[in-house]
Amino acid sequence: MTDRERQRAEAREARAQERSAMAQARVDRRAAERDQASQVRQQSREARQREVDERMAALRPTPAGTDDGAESAPRRRASGAIRRTGDVRIERDTRHYATRVDIRRIRELSRRGASVSGLATVFGITAEEVEAALADPQVAGE
Repeated sequence: MTDRERQRAEAREARAQERSAMAQARVDRRAAERDQASQVRQQSREARQREVDERMAALRPTPAGTDDGAESAPRRRASGAIRRTGDVRIERDTRHYATRVDIRRIRELSRRGASVSGLATVFGITAEEVEAALADPQVAGE
């Protein structure tokens, strides 16, 4: 091997080692950047969670008359549309709604185990009328 060939081989080897060192440095730098970004995301996540916890604590009513700070029973969590939109189901005033007295329905509910007094209350009739409807043979064939 001549002197020139040896110098070219050494130069080629030096360039290869330099490229390898630069690639390793780039890999290490990217790993450090990913680690730092991960830490920043984690800190941001924890800050948001603390903020949510503080808001929830501020909204949570303190029970009157409790010295030890024990909280009352946990409330059920809202799900579905209430959580997404905040719309609460409207409670309708059903006090003046009339329930139709249907003897077939009375018989079916009685067959399923409803009591005579329960049926009388639901249909707004007396227990005697419920018993008469259940005992009426004319409707039994329908």
